[in-house]
Amino acid sequence: MTSKTFKSLVDTTFDSVEGYRKAGEKADSTQLKQALAHRQKQREQTLQQMNGVLRQQGEELVTKGTMAGEAHQMWASITDMFESGNEAASERVEEGEDYLKGKFESALEDDNLEAPERAIVQQCFAEICEGEKFGDMIEKQYD
Repeated sequence: MTSKTFKSLVDTTFDSVEGYRKAGEKADSTQLKQALAHRQKQREQTLQQMNGVLRQQGEELVTKGTMAGEAHQMWASITDMFESGNEAASERVEEGEDYLKGKFESALEDDNLEAPERAIVQQCFAEICEGEKFGDMIEKQYD
């Protein structure tokens, strides 16, 4: 049976894929759009790895966003109306990546993960950290 902690990480990882997609739509710069699309593909691979654990456990795969993620996206879209495309896109990515990295760190510090879940979370954490560094970099570049 899947732990609530792991399921929450998979849900939030899906939300981050959607966040990259929406940030790419918002960005004006071709270079930023390409960088966001590349990061989105990497995050999709992370999601596939995590969904693989759910599949092995006989659980339903995560293929749609969470209510919290949808609420965040709606709020972000409202605030984005008042901001430039590149700056808004980079700020949303940076915020989302900081949140996701913190969530992964907390999960790894707790004992709430089953062994196969912990293994994949540890494996995926490197990509999550890359995303967080990317978010910091683009926020500085477009701020």
